[in-house]
Amino acid sequence: PPPGKPPRQQTAVVSRDRKRRRGKTVTVIAGLQHNPDTLRELLKHLQKAVGAGGTVKEGEIEIQGDHRERVGEKLVELGYKVKYSGG
Repeated sequence: PPPGKPPRQQTAVVSRDRKRRRGKTVTVIAGLQHNPDTLRELLKHLQKAVGAGGTVKEGEIEIQGDHRERVGEKLVELGYKVKYSGG
């Protein structure tokens, strides 16, 4: 993907996932085109917003727990379009 389009030109797909995580629920933010550093910065913002741990994996941000609404609101605040998917 390109090194990073501005947030207002990107749509974040926010979903909840329990598969392949030993039954733990995580909130997954996918579909963003940023370089790894920008993704890590965004991860830090989101972790602070919801008070949970997380990681960047294969270009997707994972936040521990089900925080779809709060993560979605925060992304909208930061200028992203947000689409919710799954469960």
